[in-house]
Amino acid sequence: MRTATLFLLSTSALISAPVYAQDSLPAAEDSAAEGEIVVFGQGQTRQVQELKTEDVTILAPGTSPLKAIEKLPSVNFQSADPFGTYEWSSRVTIRGFNQNQLGYTLDGIPLGDSTYGNNNGLHIGRAIAPENIGITRVSQGAGSIGTQSTNNLGGTLEFFSLDQADGFGADANLTYGSENTVRAFARVNFGESDGIRGFISGTYHNAEKWKGGGDQRNWMINAKAIIPVGGAEFDAYFSYSDRAEQDYQDLSLEMIRRLGYDHDNYFPDYAKAIAAAQGVFVAPINNLDDSYYDASGLRKDTLAAYGLTAPLDEGVTFKIKAYYHDNTGQGTWGTPYVPSPNGVPMSARTTEYDIQRGGVFGSLEAEVGDHTISVGGWYEHNDFTQARRFYAYQSLTNPGLDHTKFLRNPFFTQWLFDFNTDTLQYHVQDKISMGDLTINLGWKGFQVNNEADPRVQGSLAAGKIKSRDWFQPHAGVAYKLSGNAEVFGGFTQATRAFVSSATSGPFSTTQAGFNALRARGLKPEESDTYELGARFNNATFNGVLGVYYVNFRNRLLGIPTGPGIVGNPSIQQNVGSVRSLGFEAAGDVRLGGGLTLFASYSYNDATYRDNVIVPGVTPVTIPTKGKTLVDTPKHMLKGEIAYDSDSLFGRIGANYMSKRYFTYTNDQSVGSRVIVDATLGYRFDMGMRKPIEVQLNATNLFDKRYVSTVGSNGFGNSGDNQTLLAGAPQQFFVTAKVGF
Repeated sequence: MRTATLFLLSTSALISAPVYAQDSLPAAEDSAAEGEIVVFGQGQTRQVQELKTEDVTILAPGTSPLKAIEKLPSVNFQSADPFGTYEWSSRVTIRGFNQNQLGYTLDGIPLGDSTYGNNNGLHIGRAIAPENIGITRVSQGAGSIGTQSTNNLGGTLEFFSLDQADGFGADANLTYGSENTVRAFARVNFGESDGIRGFISGTYHNAEKWKGGGDQRNWMINAKAIIPVGGAEFDAYFSYSDRAEQDYQDLSLEMIRRLGYDHDNYFPDYAKAIAAAQGVFVAPINNLDDSYYDASGLRKDTLAAYGLTAPLDEGVTFKIKAYYHDNTGQGTWGTPYVPSPNGVPMSARTTEYDIQRGGVFGSLEAEVGDHTISVGGWYEHNDFTQARRFYAYQSLTNPGLDHTKFLRNPFFTQWLFDFNTDTLQYHVQDKISMGDLTINLGWKGFQVNNEADPRVQGSLAAGKIKSRDWFQPHAGVAYKLSGNAEVFGGFTQATRAFVSSATSGPFSTTQAGFNALRARGLKPEESDTYELGARFNNATFNGVLGVYYVNFRNRLLGIPTGPGIVGNPSIQQNVGSVRSLGFEAAGDVRLGGGLTLFASYSYNDATYRDNVIVPGVTPVTIPTKGKTLVDTPKHMLKGEIAYDSDSLFGRIGANYMSKRYFTYTNDQSVGSRVIVDATLGYRFDMGMRKPIEVQLNATNLFDKRYVSTVGSNGFGNSGDNQTLLAGAPQQFFVTAKVGF
């Protein structure tokens, strides 16, 4: 039945495909203007910006595109490594919405909710190499109505791969830097703009951790082809990624004061870890949770997609794309709480992931007079298997296990679940163009069916749950005041579907808890976003300012029943609403001679509107009403100076963030910080296809010691929780780039 449904949808439903860059903002075609840093969405009825390839590649090679967007207004990005790729620590929030409340796509392909514990997608860093990204589009609201996402409450991040059309050639770069970082990238390009074209690339990255022992490495293959046939175009994309990252130790404020920012796991000192598990600590370490032996995240992903874009008649375009994603993952932790059967006082605990998902999406767009009408749909089936297992260390003197490789032969399976998720979404939109006035009207709807079937149930829930919202309205207007200025405003309602996972969402509780929340009528999270703004663009200045009001309803909270690291199930419940009021401004000034200035500022007042009531024999009230949303700085200010001549180029940027709370009652916070990154480079014209470039990058230029990530182990109600990660110190990298 599922196969038949998928076939019917792929042949008759309405889908988006190949050259998704064609859906870029009107201003994107003009973004090659000298020195222009950010495209601010001229003509759009919502807040949206685009970054070009250059905005990513001028950073240290291998830097996540998520780190590249941190300079945009209302974007809060955190990571404990200099590249922003370490997934346990990687966090992005927009207007206070966390990363699993945002939507992510690559060429329209849904990437899920970008959580560390994969359940419905993959991180952008495992889907494509940064050098192969052509455009990154950020919407600080619910985003485009046609986005393949059921979790975009607070924004969308859309990535578009390069459309290489400059003939046969090769690009390569080699990077070496701090912590013995070695990265190599090579790409072969082929074809012309009016014919078959594409690329194939390979990437290798390996770096020692900046503190403690261990490595963080990945390698990746990307390939893309576009094949014109008559007036139509077929496209195909393939990616394979193999990533292994040894983790940094989660910290608390008390641990930072006692142990320092450089404190980490015991690895490779196995003897010290064994002694600690036996209760023998070396001062200033004084408890089991100060350090663990080792921990890691292992991920292997295969992503493939093919699509068609075809004109059916004058002004009518049909698009369709099918995709498949396979993931095998394992998160490991050397736990002192569960001994190995052979007498070793600790074991290796894993959370294991296996995703097999496929889908199809598409659209039909027609121009009728002043109207551009589009309808579209998306279907996905996701088979997700998740398990919690334990593996024995070999002896008291030899671990016999390597946390950078997939572990085999467990001695105990605590739980094992098969999750099945079926997603069906559609959208309808009418764009009305009446001279200087543009009106967008439309809606989308979805139904998501979630099912959990236990093979080993443990203490977690099994069953079925459904989220449905067939009418989520979008409305917006844009009006040109002159050739350079316009105003815009709009309203968006969005709903977030439940997820199928044992570590988050409705199934991450006990069976009794799941039955109770179904009886109470658990509601999916919803947001209403109102925004109003203005844009200005001329030869010298390009900028935007805006205000917004967001009502976030039916907030879901997993209330912990014990320490998160130990794996206790949570209690899921709706806990009220959040109100956000904010202001955003950004602009760049082109001073001529290759010199540009960029700055952005955002203010966000986001507060809980209700107290949290913890159910029980004697209900407990958590006084959260009126408190500031966790991990939401009120003020963010970013600035950048860039210079680019025929030979010399460089940038220096500063990122300020005010304090962030990491408890719901706001009794604990981390302070404000300013981080400065810089780039300096030189081009040598040797008569090749591209000049040879030598690029020097510095991250955290002034060696600021600070807390980067908050909430790595979730957020507590109060008190100093072990849920912080230290930011990387000063790092330097040098890169040589060539184009043949």
